[in-house]
Amino acid sequence: GFVVGHAGLYQALAMFAVAYFIIGMTVLSVCAIATNGALDAGGAYYMISRALGPEFGGSIGIMFFLANVCGSALYVLGLVEAVVDSFGIPPGQEAGTGVHVLPQSYWYELLYGTVLLALCLLVCLVGASIYAKATFLIFLIVAAVLGTVLVSFFATRPLTVPIHLPHLNGTETDNGFFTGFSLDTLRNNLGGGYGVDYTTGQMMSFSSVFAVMFNGCTGIMAGSNMSGDLKRPSYSIPRGTISAVLFTYLVYNLLSFLMCATCNRILLQKDYGFLRDISIFPPLVTVGIYAATLSAAMSNLIGASRILYALARDDLFGRALALAKKTSASGNPVMAVIISWLVVQVVLFSGKLNTIASVVTTFFLLVYATVNLACLALEWASAPNFRPTFRYFTWHTCLLGIAGCCVMMFLISPVSASASLGFLLLLLLALHYLSPSSTWGYISQALIFHQVRKYLLMLDVRKDHVKFWRPQMLLMVQNPRGSARLIDFVNDLKKSGLYVLGHVELQDLDMLPSDPLQPQQDSWLSLVDKLNVKAFVSLTLAPSVRHGVRQLLFTSGLGGMRPNTLVLGFYDDEAPQDGLARHPAFTSAREEVPLGFPPLRAPTTPKLLSAREYVGIVADALKMLRNVLLARQLESLDKAWELRRAASPPPTIHVWPVNLLRPDSARYADTCSLFLLQMACVLNMARAWRRASLRLFLCVEAGTMPHAQEEKLRQLLKDLRIQAQIQLVPWDAITRLHWQTCRGPPGGPAEEEEEEEGVVNFPTNTTQVSDEYVCAANKLVLEQSPAPAVRFLYLPRPPADTSLYPLYLHQLELLTRGLGPTVLVHGVSAVTSTQL
Repeated sequence: GFVVGHAGLYQALAMFAVAYFIIGMTVLSVCAIATNGALDAGGAYYMISRALGPEFGGSIGIMFFLANVCGSALYVLGLVEAVVDSFGIPPGQEAGTGVHVLPQSYWYELLYGTVLLALCLLVCLVGASIYAKATFLIFLIVAAVLGTVLVSFFATRPLTVPIHLPHLNGTETDNGFFTGFSLDTLRNNLGGGYGVDYTTGQMMSFSSVFAVMFNGCTGIMAGSNMSGDLKRPSYSIPRGTISAVLFTYLVYNLLSFLMCATCNRILLQKDYGFLRDISIFPPLVTVGIYAATLSAAMSNLIGASRILYALARDDLFGRALALAKKTSASGNPVMAVIISWLVVQVVLFSGKLNTIASVVTTFFLLVYATVNLACLALEWASAPNFRPTFRYFTWHTCLLGIAGCCVMMFLISPVSASASLGFLLLLLLALHYLSPSSTWGYISQALIFHQVRKYLLMLDVRKDHVKFWRPQMLLMVQNPRGSARLIDFVNDLKKSGLYVLGHVELQDLDMLPSDPLQPQQDSWLSLVDKLNVKAFVSLTLAPSVRHGVRQLLFTSGLGGMRPNTLVLGFYDDEAPQDGLARHPAFTSAREEVPLGFPPLRAPTTPKLLSAREYVGIVADALKMLRNVLLARQLESLDKAWELRRAASPPPTIHVWPVNLLRPDSARYADTCSLFLLQMACVLNMARAWRRASLRLFLCVEAGTMPHAQEEKLRQLLKDLRIQAQIQLVPWDAITRLHWQTCRGPPGGPAEEEEEEEGVVNFPTNTTQVSDEYVCAANKLVLEQSPAPAVRFLYLPRPPADTSLYPLYLHQLELLTRGLGPTVLVHGVSAVTSTQL
């Protein structure tokens, strides 16, 4: 009567259509999720949490708990209103007459609500079985009342119904008319005629009427809320929910038509209990109203308690809900029921039911939208295990349900909708950072997998362009305990590219009962989390380290995301230091080092690979057209100290883009030099290194026009958009040492043979460089002050003659001895671009 009295028949039918469209889409999603596996206590909360994860589940669980709590208070206040309307002393009278004996005031109505809520509490404390019996009895009563009401529309003769309304300090009497079936009455009630709600004194509108009406449709979750108490929830929930929705929709539409055809607008708007006045047996209508409202209040109270119990059992809120876990001997969550009752009692202080109707409706709509979202996510993830036996849904129905819920939320009350979404977001963030991890599975992982696979297929390596090149690193780690700072440094070098931590385990799978790498995987992943690096982990078994690195270079990555740069620690005789023990991520009071990595190699223990094999790994990578970085003494790089020290002068990065081991081919614009410049620039672009400045060293000889060379290099840097200082370094004395050990002076036959592009591949170059020259070059690099945070040096190719590998490594060791954190770089691919 309230709905059709204010909105008229057309708008009332539209309201029911919209409400049941939203409900219908949500019911399809509920049925799909309910038939996709075993359901436990918690209803919608259980469905959402197991589908979307603990963050969404916990936050929506709280929202749904509050929705049921407020809904229970709403129905109790509605019942109080009906009781006072039937038995209350009329306004303006001090003493009642006949059955009108109940005093009316805010505190008296609060007392009546408290008594009725206590009755609901008693039923819910006994357990679900007595609740089910009570609701079945109520169903029979309501069915009988509904039959009586339908007969009354046809059997009752036209009559005038006096209506007593409060007015100032007295009462105002008006007359409503039951006309029987009348075409004029129907025409007058077709359009809207919003007026003032006599219970609250507020002007009604479409949104406020819809908010009150929608609360009569929120019972669709009553069955799913009892999922933990049903014998066969996957069978009962779809059948019971769908049949209840269809039945109530037909009854609401039928009653709306009958009321509009027989009752004038004054009767509909000013007497919400008019069905009692026109009934052939008025007391039965009164009993039916009380029974239906009491049933709804109990349904919401027991639903709230089950949701609270499920939240407490999942430990999402820790000790805050620990009390709600306690159950009776029969398994009834009595403490959850009592807590829910207390919260409902608090809500009862709000007074009139229309005051909280919009809040309740907003909460329910938000829960329904999230149920649809859960089903949509499961459908879009295309996981093979999402096989609901209920198939009458698609992602379109889920999307329509979400859209309908969101639109109606903001139409009903933009303020309530915005506040609810804000509260939901706060809960999401709190649970994301504070709740323990769950074993339910995360739908986000399935959705990410689905999207990543799709985009990886779209990532076509044939469309690669140098403009969009980025480093994709494979860092080989023998033991993370000695490589923590190197792992962090390479994370700064990757520039949003692929980063893979590779490890080779020297074992033979034929001799083992199972794969030994699987138990190690968790330790490596925990290491990545603790060090806060954006890296993947790739482990392999191989008979030798060299074979293992080859495997990883061939197989790491997927599609267009494959490593293009190999990073190795330097091969020297220094004893490894345990960097994890000193790392801030592992030195807090709460954290012990739980990672299952073996202790570091003792200085006297032989290494797992020889010098020849180490250089062979470098040669293999270059043959496979991978860039190579050799990092020496990176464990001594205290990045935090370097970047926190006094702003003047700022930390520097020294760049030597000339092949110091080959002074007769010193060029600054070959592929390797440009790659070295790019890597230094990439490091400088990382957020942690932006304060550092690049310093580029230009080695010049007398009589070679150094200023022209400097200007040429400056123009190159300008074209490449690299900000760097250029410093001229005379090295005549150094090159003189080189030519003293060579067969002839510069420009002789040996040099002419090497002027081709492949000069750096000259196999006997290693034998032409003396230790005296290399030590002088090392001293030249070391003398440049102030000392930098890190140095980038040119890495020459290994010699073609494998017997020279130890000599080649010896020269690299001499060149970088005592330089501090140093990165030797050799690039094989073009990585710089001057194009737009």
